[in-house]
Amino acid sequence: MTPTTTPTIALVDDDRNILTSVTMALEAEGFKVKTYNDGETALAGLLESLPQLVVLDIKMPRMDGMEVLSRLREKSKIPVIFLTSRDDEVDEVIGLRMGADDYIKKPFSQRLLIERIKTLLRRNSAAEPAAATSGSEEQIVRGHLKLDDAKHLCTWKDEPVSLTVTEYLLIKALAERPGHVRNRDQLIDMAYGENIYIDDRTVDSHIKRVRKKFKDLDPEFNHIETLYGVGYRYKEEE
Repeated sequence: MTPTTTPTIALVDDDRNILTSVTMALEAEGFKVKTYNDGETALAGLLESLPQLVVLDIKMPRMDGMEVLSRLREKSKIPVIFLTSRDDEVDEVIGLRMGADDYIKKPFSQRLLIERIKTLLRRNSAAEPAAATSGSEEQIVRGHLKLDDAKHLCTWKDEPVSLTVTEYLLIKALAERPGHVRNRDQLIDMAYGENIYIDDRTVDSHIKRVRKKFKDLDPEFNHIETLYGVGYRYKEEE
């Protein structure tokens, strides 16, 4: 996505009131909006023409949001924000593990949703390699861990680790200062931006998923340490 491109947001929900009100709010912010009111129609439309971001309800007719996300992730890593009911903690955790970038609970603030969308779009745009910035890319190397900001690429022992934008920013926040403890508020600021409210459980879910991805490559991986009641830190190389 280039700076001159008007981002297209796909909004998928079977509640027509949400489709109408959120569409109006997004269009007022300058976004293009495509709406779908069931999962099956949404998946077909998304695969035919990928938007820049998807806002996806979990509970829908014909195909639920989990299935849509699973099928979508086979083709694309575009940012996805889940909409969940108030008490669907299990769905939230499963959704994050499946590759959703974030979730927001109903009923929700449209302002908060728009801020989440803008934040993820900025990060996804920053993840795209910049063609004209040769030699200025920032890289972080911590033993077997390598992070390349220009490509938004993470490798462990020279093997790529497939991370969402949020996951990449979390591991970067920890790896920038090995041995230094980051509390959840600091990680939220670094991965989501200031003045955005994120439940602590969201950070914990992201960290668990990041750990699993590293352990899938290397069962001995133990470099993300939990300090209970304090936060997380990246273990210094011995």
